[in-house]
Amino acid sequence: MDCCKRHLSEFLTEETAARAGLVKRYGDTDPLVTALEYDSRKVKPGALYFALPGLQTDGHKYITEAITQGAIVIVHEADIDEKNIGVVYLKVQNSRFSMSPLAAAFYDFPSRRILVAGVTGTEGKTTSVYLIWQLLRLMGKKAGFFSTVQYSNGDEPQWNPEHQTTPEATVVQRLLWEMVENGCAYAIVEASSHGLSPRTNRLGDVEFDAALFTNIAHEHLEFHGTWEQYRDDKTNLFRALDKAQAKIGISDSVMIPEPFGVINTDDINSAYFAIVTKSHKRTFSVTGKDADLTVKAITSSAIGNWYNVFVAEKKTYITIRDRLPGAFNAGNVLAALLVVSGLTGVPPESIAPLCPRLLPARGRMTAIDKGQPFELVVDYAHTPSSFQTIFEPLRKRFSRSGGRIISLFGSAGDRDTQKRAEQGKVAAAYSDYIILSDEDPRSEQPMDILHEIARGAEESGTFTRDKNLFLIPDRPAAIRKALSLANTGDLVLLLGKGHENTIIYKDYVMPYDEIAEAEKALKELEMRNEQ
Repeated sequence: MDCCKRHLSEFLTEETAARAGLVKRYGDTDPLVTALEYDSRKVKPGALYFALPGLQTDGHKYITEAITQGAIVIVHEADIDEKNIGVVYLKVQNSRFSMSPLAAAFYDFPSRRILVAGVTGTEGKTTSVYLIWQLLRLMGKKAGFFSTVQYSNGDEPQWNPEHQTTPEATVVQRLLWEMVENGCAYAIVEASSHGLSPRTNRLGDVEFDAALFTNIAHEHLEFHGTWEQYRDDKTNLFRALDKAQAKIGISDSVMIPEPFGVINTDDINSAYFAIVTKSHKRTFSVTGKDADLTVKAITSSAIGNWYNVFVAEKKTYITIRDRLPGAFNAGNVLAALLVVSGLTGVPPESIAPLCPRLLPARGRMTAIDKGQPFELVVDYAHTPSSFQTIFEPLRKRFSRSGGRIISLFGSAGDRDTQKRAEQGKVAAAYSDYIILSDEDPRSEQPMDILHEIARGAEESGTFTRDKNLFLIPDRPAAIRKALSLANTGDLVLLLGKGHENTIIYKDYVMPYDEIAEAEKALKELEMRNEQ
């Protein structure tokens, strides 16, 4: 797909300049801009370079390097004494904030030319995005998406190589532009709290037609400061519904809905999300509460779920079948049905027959079956609330069968430390064995993190180190320990890494694939058993 090319005068209008917080312009030329970059190493001739101040370094230090590599426009917030002839300098109040309005204008406001659904919450975002996208495709609609795991411009999904749920604004707008150029009518966006925060402004110029709230729990306080701020930043997705402008250039065959929100009424914060927007709201519940779609009964197994759902509008019941391991996925399915119904005008009960064809996102309750006599599941869960969501139904199922649960997980370094002991407490309430291992220690000492988690598990009084609680920082070695403990009918649950392809340490980044490593360990176990 050809890159977008626009003269500076075409997108730096008075309105965009004001939105971007332009303070002063230096240079009178009207260069042809061919790319937007914030990493000087990626700059090529014709690029506009954003100099971003950061925690590790300052992009202003690399302005000369960017110009040497061909940057013709520099966006900066710090004063620059020496300026190159032929280069346009745009001084703004905040370089990072300016990325969104400038990128939206550069790509000709792509979110006005496509129907956009955003998904936010502490858990379930990635799965919900993927389910919505799949349902649209199964209905014959052309759609794109981006999430923590994958992205698509309307073609087959590609893996997301970054540990970033919502990318920077320049990438967000480029992806939306690619979807429009590729003929997509719909875009599904995973909207993280970081992406919705005014501090990053990654989604500040995306015009949403639908907003989904899955749930909210303790997370990311190292960035937001307080739980209240974390919650408030997430509600910016619903506030955005009231700011959307009329859609343009969309095919007459595509229904354009009034903006609407979809809310999980089981979450105690559901009312908070509902009141921030004037737009219509649709609701779902998996605990039997009154909602547009309500699960009244559910049966879960290793190969998926069956559930009876009450449809309030029709005052009737429908039965839904999915192939998504984990009873909690019923909520993700109901949410996806409501979003797709709102976008297309097709009743959810008419879409429900497509649910057995839905596939789980990689690393989300991914079952690995190589013929071993026990279950092995990989999931991205890494918060106390996501642990509770996953563990409780699994414990019920394995208690009935007499199987044990062997859980392996860690906690990220340089992130919210308060959750670590809570992770240990929740795991201890449902596990028979706990193995603690590296997730992404970053600058912290790996064992220090594991000790903090272990203290939470030990408070239960039923876990003792080196008896049923093991601290093994090396993740591949920890997986082999977990598999060695498993008997017929047990469950080995590998949590925290999911789809990610690295483990981040202080001085290096280790390539890592949890699913591939688990399969390799299973093969080794099989070979040992055959000897």
